[in-house]
Amino acid sequence: MTGVGQGRGALIVVVGPSGAGKDSVMGFAAHHFAHRPDILFVRRVITRPSDAGSEVHESVSAAEFENMSRNGAFAVSWQAHGLSYGVPVEIADRVTSGMTAIVNGSRAALPAIRSAFGTIAVALVTADPAVLAKRLAERGRESEEDVLRRLTRQTPDVVAGPDVTVIDNSGRLDVAGQRFVALVERHCAALHHTA
Repeated sequence: MTGVGQGRGALIVVVGPSGAGKDSVMGFAAHHFAHRPDILFVRRVITRPSDAGSEVHESVSAAEFENMSRNGAFAVSWQAHGLSYGVPVEIADRVTSGMTAIVNGSRAALPAIRSAFGTIAVALVTADPAVLAKRLAERGRESEEDVLRRLTRQTPDVVAGPDVTVIDNSGRLDVAGQRFVALVERHCAALHHTA
């Protein structure tokens, strides 16, 4: 797949372990940027019921997802935790046309996302292990054994790299949220400076 990063826009990919609060940090920023038509929060296509979890997404069956994928509906897609995830192909056009798009991604999918979009920025939302365990337990969607498996699962190390910003969300949401807002504003300012 050819990269689309040559355009004037930016793709910011939010990644991090389950329980780190990626959706909450993105929700904080979405509220902050609600008046900004140049900033787009991507609605992913996922093979998960729309009432599962806090992320607003387009829910499709596995067969529908496969059909969409075959028909070129996704700029990039990946699988994780037994589900399929897709970023609509029109997001690539929006980024190329100069928009800043923000998407909830996956650490394992970063190579595919970089391949599809070219230059990206990565926001790695993290939290202390004890905080992660508490949040996962409070969600009540997994057994204690599943929570432990999630916490000990080996994942790709994405901390290194000039395009990665680490945001600790162990404490108050507004602190992590403001750090993410600042990251988005830096990228938007850089786009306008080079436009």
